[in-house]
Amino acid sequence: MAAPLAQAYIAFAAGEKAGVAARDGPSLSFPSSAGRNVAAAPRFRTAIPCRGFTSLGARGRGSSSLFVRRARQAEQDGRLRFLFRHRVDALSATNGAVDGASGAILEPSPIARGQSSSRISVGQFELKAQVVIVASGGIGGNADLVRANWPARLGKPPQRMVCGVPAHVDGRMIGIAQGAGARLINRDRMWHYVEGVHNWAPIWPSHGIRILPGPSSLWFDAKGERLPRPLYPGYDTLATLEHIMRTGYDYSWFVTNQTIVRKEFSLSGSEQNPDLTGRDWRLVARRAVGRHATAPVEAFKSHGVDFLVKQNLADLVAAMNALAQSDLLKLEAIQHEIEARDREIANPFTKDAQIMGIHNARQFLGDKFGAHRATAPHPRPRPWSADRRAPQYSHAQDAGRHRDGSRGARFRRGGRPCPRPLCGRGSGPAFGGGGMHGYRSLEGTFLGGCLFSGRTAGRAAAKAAG
Repeated sequence: MAAPLAQAYIAFAAGEKAGVAARDGPSLSFPSSAGRNVAAAPRFRTAIPCRGFTSLGARGRGSSSLFVRRARQAEQDGRLRFLFRHRVDALSATNGAVDGASGAILEPSPIARGQSSSRISVGQFELKAQVVIVASGGIGGNADLVRANWPARLGKPPQRMVCGVPAHVDGRMIGIAQGAGARLINRDRMWHYVEGVHNWAPIWPSHGIRILPGPSSLWFDAKGERLPRPLYPGYDTLATLEHIMRTGYDYSWFVTNQTIVRKEFSLSGSEQNPDLTGRDWRLVARRAVGRHATAPVEAFKSHGVDFLVKQNLADLVAAMNALAQSDLLKLEAIQHEIEARDREIANPFTKDAQIMGIHNARQFLGDKFGAHRATAPHPRPRPWSADRRAPQYSHAQDAGRHRDGSRGARFRRGGRPCPRPLCGRGSGPAFGGGGMHGYRSLEGTFLGGCLFSGRTAGRAAAKAAG
């Protein structure tokens, strides 16, 4: 199924999706990737690193606005009805076909975005339909479920994690869909970022923000050993996570400086990118000038519990040990690694793979001038910075939990098609496209996979409904 699905997605991305983005989409977009595939070229039959996806300006609000106005217009025309605060507890079926949903009506809960809402029931509901589409989301807000599905190949699940999604992303609907006959696949195909830091102004429990780094910071494990090649910032998330968990510790360190932070550090989330969210080229251009990083990055430097800034390396290493409540880091070892790496910067024939990767990244305009720019290699001046990284379980951590073909068909136990399709879209079936991009897919595949699965499920539903 993977090859036809991938071909269908490529056709969609090059045609319909590109046309919609160009016609109705955000005005700021640029080729970019937050991940660089590090596997051997013969395995993938392509050039390495791969950069094939476009970052949309305005982020989540920018992409959703394309569809919100159409949905609101459909509501005004009487073709669509929103039932907010209706919690689905069960899916009903007749003669083996899912044909409805039932559950509780929850009391109004006027809270801010992402905060945990009231679960007090004030009534019941039951709905019937010709076709049912499940938009379940993932499991990233449920740490217990994440650990229960943690793959053995990634080692022991970490005790400490930060969460990239609100508490309502709890996997509950995935279990309900399974109970109605959906066949779950790829339960262990989880995607966890290794650059998570605690949000200094949290919205939901254990709220984490991911740093989207350029390639220049030095990456050390908890014991002060530099991560081996090719586990560099912005490269292979899963390989890096596997290595970190094998150290016996659930965190790692970036050692960097203000020049790198200013040019290479971005943060995940619309609220952390006011320039891109607001489609403001003038603010975007400020990333390339001045001494300071973006205001959100500077705020994390000042207030974030995981960020440390010192004027010399000795004080920095001491502060890192104090934050970790250990004496694992040795100043002499850290200094030796930094000086050895910096010596290679002046060598035009350097064989330091990280520096080679920086030079390579700067040949690509999306990396040289985009949101995750690659800084020109340079020795590290003061002040020194370090930040502690914890694994982050996030919205993009479900690599196709429901079986969903290129026609949106759903399957009963044993793989038999339903008489009428129970369709899925979004994070549940689509991260990595349920296989269209592969397990080690790059960061930019997530949104496209959600759009593709949503379109596919919608068209299949319309066809089934006649």
